[in-house]
Parts: sequence; C-alpha cells; structure tokens
Amino acid sequence: MTDFHLAGVYLAVAMAVAPVADAADGMKDEGRKRIRDLGIAIGTLTPGPLNAITDVSGVRVGHVTLHRGEGKLRPGKGPVRTGVTAILPHGGDLWIEKVPAATYVLNGTGEMTGSIWIETQGALEVPILLTNTMNVGRVMDGVVAYMLKHYPDIGIGDDVVTPIVAECDDSTLNDARGIHVSIEDTVRAIESAKGGAVEEGAVGAGTGMMSFDFKGGIGTSSRALAEEEGGYTVGVLVNTNMDIRKNLRVDGVPVGREIDDGRPSRSQDGSIVIVIATDAPLDHLKLKRLASKASLGLARTGAMSHHGSGDLFIAFSTANRVPHDPKERTYTMRVVADAHLDPIFQAVQEATEEAILNALTMATTTVGRDGNTAHAIPLDQLAAILKKYGRLE
Repeated sequence: MTDFHLAGVYLAVAMAVAPVADAADGMKDEGRKRIRDLGIAIGTLTPGPLNAITDVSGVRVGHVTLHRGEGKLRPGKGPVRTGVTAILPHGGDLWIEKVPAATYVLNGTGEMTGSIWIETQGALEVPILLTNTMNVGRVMDGVVAYMLKHYPDIGIGDDVVTPIVAECDDSTLNDARGIHVSIEDTVRAIESAKGGAVEEGAVGAGTGMMSFDFKGGIGTSSRALAEEEGGYTVGVLVNTNMDIRKNLRVDGVPVGREIDDGRPSRSQDGSIVIVIATDAPLDHLKLKRLASKASLGLARTGAMSHHGSGDLFIAFSTANRVPHDPKERTYTMRVVADAHLDPIFQAVQEATEEAILNALTMATTTVGRDGNTAHAIPLDQLAAILKKYGRLE
C-alpha cells in the first residue's frame, strides 16, 4: 500500500468509523467463574470492589472479539480466533495530559511497540493496545487513525505519534496469516473502552490464546491497600498465552500435574503481556520497579520464562500528569518514598497471580483452525484437586 493510499485510509477511518459491535463480541459461558468465586483467595490483601484493573479510577478497557469460521485452515481466509484489547489510563485527554509510565522485559521473544519512547520520556500518551503477533502493524495503523481523528494537528503543527501495541502469538487456533484485526476494529476497541466490570477469558486479544495447555486469554484483578498503607489501588490486566500443563500451580497446588485429559494437539512456550495500573503517585523509576515485581506473581502460578516467551510488562500511574506542551519551565510531581513501597509491590504480585488464574477459569473451550482445540480448565476437577490439598472445604 502506498503512503498516499495509507494516509487516505487513516483519514477515512477517522471520519467514518462507527461503534458497531462485531457479531461475535461478548461471547459468554455462564458456567465459568473467577478464581475467588470458587473459594480461593489469592494472597492476603483485599481486592478492589470489581477486582479488576478498572478499580483504578479512570481506567477503561475495550475489547473487539473476532470469532469466525470453522474447520481446515485456509491461509488468509480463516478460521478466525483473534481480536484486540484497548486499555486507557484515564477519562481525560491522554495526549495532552500524559501519565508516568515504564516498561519491563522479563524475556524478550516478543514485541511491545513504542516502549523505547516510554523509556525515554517516562510517560504514556496513547492507549495501550493488545493483539496477536502478525497484527501488530495493522493495530498500530488503527492507533494512528484514532489519534488523527481526535488530534488533527498531529504531524503538522504537533508531534507525530508512536503507538503502544503488545502482542502474543495465537497461531495455534487462529489464521495468523490473515491479519484479520482491522484498522476499524482497533479504533472501535479504543472508542468502546469503558470502566466497570471487565470481560475476561476468550475475548479481545485473548480470543485465540492458550495458557498451561488450557484455554487462556484476558484476566484481571486488583488490590486496595488500607489507609495506613496509603489507601492506593493497584490493578492488573493480563493476556495469557504461556507455558505447559505440568507447571501450573493454583494457590501453590500443583494442579497441572493432576489434570491429564484435554491436552491440545499442539503446545508452545508462549508469552504473556501484563498491564499494571495504580493511583499511587509513582515516577518512571518506581513504576519500572513495580512492573518488575509482576514477575513474582507470574512465578507463583508455576510459569517459567522460556527462551521462546515474550514476557512484556507495562505500568502506569494515574496520580500525576505530565503536560504535553507546558509553558512553564517546570512542573511538580508527588512520589511515594522508597520506604513505603512494599505494600504496593505486594499488591502487584498478588493481583498478577489472581489475574492469570481468572484468565484460566473464565476462558471457554475454543476450537480453532484445523480442529485445534484449547480446552477450558475443568472447574469441577479444579475444585476437587484444591479440596484434596486442603485449600477448599
């Protein structure tokens, strides 16, 4: 596609995208439950009211789910088991009022575009998008289209924009060569983002993902600290696509060794993307430290960081604003002192572990291309195993 043609696509999308839901959006299985609803309380801290990343005030999440076709793979045609997820840090003008942010790479066989700019300026100025590996470029185009729609001076009298897009590989279930997530889908995910309860499992970017040889995908959780610990909230959203069955642990129980049936025909090292939000006033350096602590929550589930895994984390704080084009020479930020960081670190570890488990328990069995099947973790067997090990009565 020529630059001229692509520019025309951006402008057309910016003018014409309508918030029309995909026919497959919002697919649910009423039989699924979150891990806490099964009677397992991860950690010792208290979740927020929604136990979701949206417990951090202003944070919004949007999904577009693409679930089309059945049977044998026809490269470029389907079956389609993929999607896109958008996370927006606050309800204001993110381009003008950036938020402090940082990224962390536990293992780098993956991609998070725009991370160099985040590490350079220490702030986030665009929505965070999650999708599959082959669709990164198309989703970047969608972010540009969205930004051009809302900021017509970008690239003329204002700065150019660098999209933030993080990926996992869903090619076991999805026709990855089809690059099915469109510019329009991306804009729709951003514009439909909302607060409140977050849909989990096989939705949005998690539609075609697998985890511990079960169906994986989107999961979320939060922790609300007591007033004497600052009263801050830490929320986590994950896209899980990692590891093998035998490694899975739930609240320390080796569940993966106990469930042998329902294994997929293909297994993979996989990847995970972890998005961390907090209203604790943290700067770039402390957010990088916070992001690194998510790896401990990941480890609590038994997951390894494989050579072939893309374990990519991003954290932001909503407590401060970084001005886009300040007239004053300086601006002021509040920052939590180092001596008071431990409860925040504990919160992200617990919320990460629980978000990963929610992705598993909320995901539904998905049959993808060539009949490849990712089975949902059987909740009855999970409960029986947890009772066997004394975690449930």
